[in-house]
Amino acid sequence: MQIKFLAIRFYIFAEIFNFNFMLSVSNLSVQFGKRILFDDVNTSFNNGNCYGIIGANGSGKSTFLKILAGKLDPTSGNVHLEPGKRMSVLEQNHNLYDNKNVLDTVIIGNKPLYDVKSEMDTLYADYNDENADKIGVLQQKFEEMDGWNAESAAAAMLSNLGIEESLHYTLMKDVDAKLKVRILLAQSLFGNPDVLIMDEPTNDLDYETILWLENFLANFDNCIIVVSHDRHFLDSVCTHISDIDFNKILHYSGNYTFWYESSQLALRQRTQQNKKAEEKKKELQEFIARFSANVAKSKQATSRKKMIDKLNIEEIKPSSRRYPAIIFDRDREAGDQILNIENLSYSVEKSILFDKIDLNIAKGDKVVIFSKDSRATSAFYEIINSNENNYSGKYNWGITTSQSYLPIDNHEFFNKDLSLVEWLREWATTEEEREEVYLRGFLGKMVFSGEEALKTCNVLSGGEKVRCMLSRMMMFRANVLMLDEPTNHLDLESITAFNNSLNKFKGTVLFTTHDHQFAQSIANRVVELTPKGIIDRYMKFDEYMQDDKIKDLRNRMYKN
Repeated sequence: MQIKFLAIRFYIFAEIFNFNFMLSVSNLSVQFGKRILFDDVNTSFNNGNCYGIIGANGSGKSTFLKILAGKLDPTSGNVHLEPGKRMSVLEQNHNLYDNKNVLDTVIIGNKPLYDVKSEMDTLYADYNDENADKIGVLQQKFEEMDGWNAESAAAAMLSNLGIEESLHYTLMKDVDAKLKVRILLAQSLFGNPDVLIMDEPTNDLDYETILWLENFLANFDNCIIVVSHDRHFLDSVCTHISDIDFNKILHYSGNYTFWYESSQLALRQRTQQNKKAEEKKKELQEFIARFSANVAKSKQATSRKKMIDKLNIEEIKPSSRRYPAIIFDRDREAGDQILNIENLSYSVEKSILFDKIDLNIAKGDKVVIFSKDSRATSAFYEIINSNENNYSGKYNWGITTSQSYLPIDNHEFFNKDLSLVEWLREWATTEEEREEVYLRGFLGKMVFSGEEALKTCNVLSGGEKVRCMLSRMMMFRANVLMLDEPTNHLDLESITAFNNSLNKFKGTVLFTTHDHQFAQSIANRVVELTPKGIIDRYMKFDEYMQDDKIKDLRNRMYKN
């Protein structure tokens, strides 16, 4: 990407006034056909900050990261990285390094160092007197780059991410797909890059690995730019939220929760026409003071508090986001008997996923069903929904219960050439619900407005399919909800609305999720399925995961 005179002049200006810009964007515009994603964007990313890029689906979050990384050219404008600084990008192509071993794949993350190492290896392979001089020069350069410690540093990072030492010299093509994600994550973190760019880094990671990553990034001293739908992750690592709205990008001090709550407060205030400006200002100041007092997290605690204290009240603006109206009603209240499970066991390919489970679900329980092996939780839901017969043991639903289930794989529901109105009509139970006006109004509340309600259901995106499945569930008015990874494919707006709805739901919920905040804020009970039975505790999810006795028990339950 060419550096135009304007960007150079901008950099010189920043240097003169001692601005701490690590990465800057000048006059950036991006247009695909008639669709404008960005219009004359000017912004900068400073050293020591972590920026969480947020925006509605299709707003251009991933496109913006590709432009910053130099993998996509903008329609106009330019990106400028401070000279002498190194950028690292979390690789999305999981097969790019299939012919490299795991350890080398990580070291490639620091390309200048890897290039020196590779050149030395080539010269050693054809050693002669002329090569000896070249090797000497390269060795000195390699030492200055701390190259002799590269392999041990890469190995330590792999171990922290759960990649066993026995795999370190295995070719990437022979590594399990889920482990590849962790290896590429290690690659992006390796060598202390000056700018770290990550698109959905928590995808396919378990809770322990995400926690390790949160702690690593919270203490990372350089510039981070990240896109994530994991609110807990954004709250843990971000010093700023960068909001893509109205084709612009605006930075706000604080984490995602602060941005969300402050934008909602500003939206409410905008509707309060009769409220005096002084009263509104006081309300916002009190909100900022409360939030500032709750700031936590090692390195970021001081810096984020300073940023919030300096925040200009007028900077807080209502967002243009549309939040779906997810409301779960019940046709009737369930009795005390919800679900009883006795001696339930399930195996696949000679592997025991869970064994001899005895479980009684009580009225009003909101249970996060948890396992280190996602096959176990999905099989559990399929069994209790009568979709899987290859198990032993039994289960019984209470006679007053009605169930609604959101499976992790929903493709079979959309193999039809129907409009969304026609698709939703299939799940209607009354004449009123079958009327087009009712159905279009219902879909409108789920952010399928106007002509979007006439889309064909077999061309929907993943997030749109989940919103349709939630619409279907709402029409059932069940008193027991079962949700297998319900936040997959959803944007932050839908996840937030969904989360709030389940908190208000008066019925019983069984759910599995990799969304930490979803689990922590909804569940009052944790049930973990293991090859040696279950661990069942009435407690909040964080309490469960941090309890040392439970950690020891979990290790024993999964140990061969």
